Amino acid sequence: MANIHGNILTPGGWIHGAVTFNERVAGISGSQADPQGNADDYILPGFIDLHVHGGAGKDVMEGGDAIHRIAAIHARHGTTSLLATTMTAPPEDIDVALAAIGKAVHARGKNEARVLGAHLEGPYINAGKLGAQPNYARAATLAEVKRLEALAPLRVITVAPEIAGHLGLVRELANEGMRVQIGHTLGSYEDGVAALDHGATGFTHLFNAMSGLHHREPGMVGAALAHAQFAELIPDLLHVHPGAIKTALRAIPRLYCVTDSTAATGMPDGEYMLGRHTVHKCMGGVRLPDGTLAGSTLTLDQALRNLVGLGLDLADASARVSTHAADYLGLEDRGRIAPGAWSDFVVLDRDLKLKAVYIEGDRCDLNDA
Repeated sequence: MANIHGNILTPGGWIHGAVTFNERVAGISGSQADPQGNADDYILPGFIDLHVHGGAGKDVMEGGDAIHRIAAIHARHGTTSLLATTMTAPPEDIDVALAAIGKAVHARGKNEARVLGAHLEGPYINAGKLGAQPNYARAATLAEVKRLEALAPLRVITVAPEIAGHLGLVRELANEGMRVQIGHTLGSYEDGVAALDHGATGFTHLFNAMSGLHHREPGMVGAALAHAQFAELIPDLLHVHPGAIKTALRAIPRLYCVTDSTAATGMPDGEYMLGRHTVHKCMGGVRLPDGTLAGSTLTLDQALRNLVGLGLDLADASARVSTHAADYLGLEDRGRIAPGAWSDFVVLDRDLKLKAVYIEGDRCDLNDA
């Protein structure tokens, strides 16, 4: 049994005291206190990233052991669990990626974030709104999705609801227990509302690769802002203007943050692979040769700092890189520091720099490459 001491963010508020734990939290001792009243470290729930394409020079679509390298680089930045995210690609490429993800779900390595399953970002998207996705978009069938689900747990699936047959599929997938997100879409406000009525529960990288807000044509962004309880957003301050982030924060109660990170995360400037695309990292951004943003190099510790920089208090920012994502997946034992929950913590100094990461009770070596 181990313990750590500091300002602990619990579901009931800040506790100045200690967490006692093994792989799960055994107990929390101390008293409620404003962390501004002392100089001790912050202890927050481990970060949860539901949209990860790569890192450390590796891409999820490579299959093999790439996912382990990716899980390790993100763990060093405070991510304690994640969804490995696929690209729109030929069926054989997706099969390779999902087979590797399926194995990784049951085999967390030393200093690695827990892989909770897959986020299938396509191929069931609109070919007219690919963003950085390769042009292998196609319509979905329930039979194909079930075949893919046999390779790896599909925790989230992105769908363009305006494609013929997809609205009915949204309801079928929701009935199967999958979280269906609206994304890479040219759909209208009405398409978005209909998809939510049929069981869709979120929006993929809000504002990016979807029809925008206009006062006479609210678009998919308007549907999200008017009706969503959950949506993911990339807060790297490149994908979305700070003003738009603040708008979404006011409109969507459980807006949560993702990195949409690529193989370039944690790597020097240069060329990297994103699925079948070659992308270029330069000056903190990742782009296709034509300048289109192609994922990010964001990590969730930086996302937390960005949110605080936008004016969120630390508890709210923490929820948006952890608790809301856990709630979106229906995980009551992650994304919070409470007795019985997994011992997933990050320890931050007063400047919000990482000092320690614990994943299911194991302390991560932040210097491990």
